[in-house]
Amino acid sequence: MKNKPVVLIVDDEKSARDGLVRALRRDYRVFAAENGTSALEVLAAQPIDVLLSDVRMPGMDGITLMQRALANHPALTCIILTAYGDVDVAVEAMKRGATDFMTKPINLDKLELVLDRVLKAKKIELENEQLRVQLDNKYGLENIIGQSAPMQEVFDMIRQVAISRATVLIQGESGTGKELVAKAIHQLSPRTNGPFVAVHCAALSHNLLESELFGHEKGSFTGALERRIGRFEKADGGSLFLDEISEIDASVQVKILRALEERQVERVGGDTPVDVDTRLIAATNRDLKGMVDEGEFREDLFYRLYVVVITLPPLRDRQDDILLLLNHYLAVFNEENSKQIEGFSPAAYDLLSSYDWPGNIRELRNLVERMVVLARGQLLEVKDIPAPVREQPAAGGGEVKVDADLTVDEMAKRMVVQALEKTGGNRTKAAERLGISRRTLHRKLKAYGLGRDSEPV
Repeated sequence: MKNKPVVLIVDDEKSARDGLVRALRRDYRVFAAENGTSALEVLAAQPIDVLLSDVRMPGMDGITLMQRALANHPALTCIILTAYGDVDVAVEAMKRGATDFMTKPINLDKLELVLDRVLKAKKIELENEQLRVQLDNKYGLENIIGQSAPMQEVFDMIRQVAISRATVLIQGESGTGKELVAKAIHQLSPRTNGPFVAVHCAALSHNLLESELFGHEKGSFTGALERRIGRFEKADGGSLFLDEISEIDASVQVKILRALEERQVERVGGDTPVDVDTRLIAATNRDLKGMVDEGEFREDLFYRLYVVVITLPPLRDRQDDILLLLNHYLAVFNEENSKQIEGFSPAAYDLLSSYDWPGNIRELRNLVERMVVLARGQLLEVKDIPAPVREQPAAGGGEVKVDADLTVDEMAKRMVVQALEKTGGNRTKAAERLGISRRTLHRKLKAYGLGRDSEPV
């Protein structure tokens, strides 16, 4: 019973009201009201899928009832019942939010068809909305974690560029989340309902990459047994993400340039241009300008790509985000592995927050997964951190060697003191040297009892 759609019938004529209740109660949960005021009380008491209301009633008419109901329940589906010949009333009802109308006396077979149709449409709309929310959560800004100043600049850039048609180049070290940013740009753009197609260029040979990007005609080369549509065409109306574009061969670069300039592609073995409306988002972990200077990348394509550039900061420059990321992935892997680890010990967090993270977010993610899988206690301790990370000198503190007789806190304190000594007590420069923010340094100074009175000069 509880899974049946819920219909509210509103009619001041008892016989008409009771007749509709009897006709619908087998397939629907049915509520009835004799006037607009009673109907609003029913709507306030439980969810209603469809409001089926007569127009002409004493007191509040059906259109007024519908408008008040929709103001409080925007997802409500409304069907208006009118007398034969009241076409103008029906048109007015549709303008004000009715999904459909029927004329009295009601044809019950037709009513069943109308209810079935509007409820199916309502279900599809709800599923589409749920899918949109899922995509936003998966690909939107919500999935890019960061509160640091460098990441706020990245977020602002994503929002600005997403609404345009401009080609975007995302620069950053491996593991900084370039594809995630590309997906966010697509998801926040007017092309969100179009396809997002990703190609990892370094994983494909020259010939295979050309066929992947532009497609091929049947018989164009050995093994081409049928026509194949390329990624540019597959991304028509959406976005094409080319990761590691610096690894593309010069001959393929020429074809990409033409696709950008003319918005056309030619399949391998074909001679008929195919129109494409594809937005290109490219990414690289290399210095493209330097490659141009060395003759390793086409200058004309470089300037085509270099329209809008988003540079992702390495994790070592995002000190304020490390705790957020650690806790995020802890929650993720707790759930995946059915564990209930409460967090990181202060010593473990201090060590991880001062680590250089050469593999960036990808390294951090993998490290947390390993720690969660292998941990036996309720807290992740220093001993749970893999030895290669545990024994590395911390960011900006290469001069401090691991001393087995010192605790992690004592080592971290020694690093802070040494950084202040090296910079003549300049906290801003010391923070830069340590790879942390000035605010984080201030917090550490307070924790270590290194106030202004005891601070090295």
